[in-house]
Amino acid sequence: MQEGIMELMWRTSHMSGGNAHYVEELYEQYLADPSSVPDEWRQYFDALPGYEGGPTRDTPLGPIRDQFERLSQERRPKATAATEQVDNEENRRQVRVLQLINAYRFRGHQRANIDPLGLRSPEPIPDLDPGFHQLTNDDMDRVFQTGSLFIGKDSATLKEIIEALEQTYCRSIGCEFMHIVNTEEKRWLEQRFESVRSKPAYSDDVRQHVLERLTAAEGLENYLASRYPGTKRFGLEGGESFIPMVDELIQRSGNYGTREVVIGMAHRGRLNLLVNLLGKSPSELIDEFDGKKMLAHGSGDVKYHQGFSSNVMTPGGEIHLALAFNPSHLEIVSPVVEGSVRARQDRRDDDSGDQVLPLAVHGDAAFAGQGVVMETLQMSQLRGYKTGGTIHIVINNQLGFTTSRRDDARSTEYCTDIAKMVQAPIFHVNGDDPDAVLHATQVALDYRQQFKRDVVLDLICYRRRGHNEADEPSGTQPMMYQKIKTHETTRTLYARRLVEEGVLSENDAKAMVDAYRDNLDNGNHVANSLVQEPNRALFVDWTPYLGHEWTGVADTSFDMKRLQELATKMCEVPENFQLQRQVSKIYEDRRKMLAGGMALNWGFAETLAYATLIDQGHPVRLTGQDTGRGTFSHRHAVLHSQKDGAIWIPLQHLKPNQPSFDVYDSFLSEQGALGFEYGYATTTPNALIAWEAQFGDFANGAQVVIDQFISSGESKWGRLCGLTLLLPHGYEGQGPEHSSARLERFLQLCAENNMQVCVPSTPAQIFHLLRRQVIRSLRKPLVVMSPKSLLRHKDATSTLDDLAGGHFHMVIPDQGRLDADKVKRAIVCAGKVYYDLANHRAEHKRDDTVIVRVEQLYPFPEDSLYEALETYTNLEQVVWCQEEPQNQGAWYQSQHHIRNVADRLREGMGRRLCFAGRAASAAPAAGYMAVHAEQQRQLIEDAFNRQYEGQ
Repeated sequence: MQEGIMELMWRTSHMSGGNAHYVEELYEQYLADPSSVPDEWRQYFDALPGYEGGPTRDTPLGPIRDQFERLSQERRPKATAATEQVDNEENRRQVRVLQLINAYRFRGHQRANIDPLGLRSPEPIPDLDPGFHQLTNDDMDRVFQTGSLFIGKDSATLKEIIEALEQTYCRSIGCEFMHIVNTEEKRWLEQRFESVRSKPAYSDDVRQHVLERLTAAEGLENYLASRYPGTKRFGLEGGESFIPMVDELIQRSGNYGTREVVIGMAHRGRLNLLVNLLGKSPSELIDEFDGKKMLAHGSGDVKYHQGFSSNVMTPGGEIHLALAFNPSHLEIVSPVVEGSVRARQDRRDDDSGDQVLPLAVHGDAAFAGQGVVMETLQMSQLRGYKTGGTIHIVINNQLGFTTSRRDDARSTEYCTDIAKMVQAPIFHVNGDDPDAVLHATQVALDYRQQFKRDVVLDLICYRRRGHNEADEPSGTQPMMYQKIKTHETTRTLYARRLVEEGVLSENDAKAMVDAYRDNLDNGNHVANSLVQEPNRALFVDWTPYLGHEWTGVADTSFDMKRLQELATKMCEVPENFQLQRQVSKIYEDRRKMLAGGMALNWGFAETLAYATLIDQGHPVRLTGQDTGRGTFSHRHAVLHSQKDGAIWIPLQHLKPNQPSFDVYDSFLSEQGALGFEYGYATTTPNALIAWEAQFGDFANGAQVVIDQFISSGESKWGRLCGLTLLLPHGYEGQGPEHSSARLERFLQLCAENNMQVCVPSTPAQIFHLLRRQVIRSLRKPLVVMSPKSLLRHKDATSTLDDLAGGHFHMVIPDQGRLDADKVKRAIVCAGKVYYDLANHRAEHKRDDTVIVRVEQLYPFPEDSLYEALETYTNLEQVVWCQEEPQNQGAWYQSQHHIRNVADRLREGMGRRLCFAGRAASAAPAAGYMAVHAEQQRQLIEDAFNRQYEGQ
């Protein structure tokens, strides 16, 4: 082995100088992933002496040189001792220079001048000291090979090399990209920064445009500050470079063929973006400050949460801009934006992501602190969620509300370190250097377009005022705000620089200020590229879905012959496609159901609903943690060959040129995944978009999305959404974490017909419910308490006739054919408990009791429930029965509706309504099967026997 290594090293030895780049790359590769280099090289690098624990990124490359020299002696031509000594020393110096170059690429950002306030006091970086690499002042004028350093020549003096590295990596841009594994990406980024020393020469016109955008950014804040002092607006003072940064992204993306840009951001700078880039009318903003804006319906929201859309012109054509609505849960908008972008890309058949660009704007504290950021980053390269790369901008005030100390705000050096998990390059840029901001922005967009990956722009700036304009920040950050008080604005600094460099005169700079103020005073639009008559083809038309009142009934019937054809097609599997044994049995049973030999079960009816919607021109997207198969193995919409692992999705092969059926097993996320689907659904009105929780309980992890978007988005922002949530719910003795989808929480959020909460109990019901969600023009979120044990319950079945000719029943009357005159008691229930009640009644021959199912709990169908009970004129008792504890489930949110119905049946009966269910409990369900079974037995007994006791 030793002989083989020596041979290998002699053939490729960097001592000759010609292979320095090769060895450098090989060693970098080894540091990132030891398994990625050939075995011989890995064994060699592993054996490097003198460093405990082996080589690391901070280990000098000296041992490589020493080992190469020693092990290759036998292969070298004979030379005099003096010549050999000179050659050895030159080779050593060359390797040390390569070490130094690499050190700057790895750690130059730690020395960069990226803090406009100068508060950053980085620790010394020994790697960047030539002496650390045993290079002296005597070496400064020596000529060395530059290796992979892009400085325009193959060799240069050490002084020139260091100067180039300092200019590239230690000025106003701190580059982090050496954590990227892909060598092509790293070399591309090195070339972009090193070839121009991170400071390209921009024309006077370009720099004047940047100044004009800075003038607009500062001008709006000054205007609002003078007119509305102390009023919350979360101003951009200190971060004005954000406006030219986003302006450049929009304009440059147009040259790449981008047709839509979707932006998500929290409060800081939002009003500035709206007015100066998206073209919101200043007079409209003033009306909002003055409280003059009135809504036709709903609650509305504060001005710095509002979304907006417009079209702007770029050198590459017209672009539609969409700023997403965002609540105060700062980062929750990030997955929503990604979902909206993916929907737009799917609509355009834009698989590469060239036509729609996601832009996510973050605060530094939120980017580091909120877990949904990680969930969103994790989506970036996943098949069902990727969008061709996102541009992330961090408006880095170096301060989160009042938390500024790094050891309080995060455990990482930078707030952006979380992005390294997806190998996103990170460019830290000094906000007071607009030229550097422009360059970093251009590289970021070009990288995204080239490699289709996320990239982060860390705009390091400051916050001139408090968290909001009513705060006094010096109370908690006295030293920072002493510095800010005397620090000149970015626009002032840049204007002075341009005047000094002869780009424009002081009068020209002042004229920009005056012109902008005049436009504001006159209420004129101040977004230079705004299109007044936009091309409506660039965005989704929601007109057909506006202005519809709530209706519970829709014609969801379907032609029987076509239904049978689709069912047959769904059961077809390619020849030689070997199904797993249980899956084969499921598909054989479906063929029997189609032939009439078996009743239809839940899985077949559900997939038939998807098939009929696709057949009628509606795309379907279904996602969740186990969705292809179904958590309870009932769906099997995705088939896997046992022979070769091939995949077959029958619903994608129903007919030529059909709408899409997309089904993805999601990554293990609730908050990020549901936020994504919400964004997708708000951009795709003609489709069925469904998210399925593995267990309904897991929706807890997405509560922010449910509270801030799904339940209230229409009321706050007028934002329609037809998203469907499938939440497995039911008490089967599986403990407190696998029983309840927290029905009570959804019902508590219900008001103003904002969403639908349904508990279907038969296969036909889920078939018609899913179809109703899309067939109607009404767009409301649908929350389905979907079953677990009912998926295979012997009584929970339907027929093809039920599917073809029926509709969704909000209430299912009693099915027992009892003598109405004998009925004294009515049990009203929802979901799985019905089957337990029906079995008990049959077993005990209780012909005095009817059981009525409420299949839609909101909007509550009082009229339908009344119709189901009005024939029982001798009713004496009405009981609500549920499996959930009394303080959970539907009881507290629905009892007043049932009382209203009871009073309509007989005056005063509403006061006799009683409850049958589990006792109030802190946990959703019992953890022991014996306890569960006893509770279940008791609540069924109570439903039939409990009398009103004045509770």
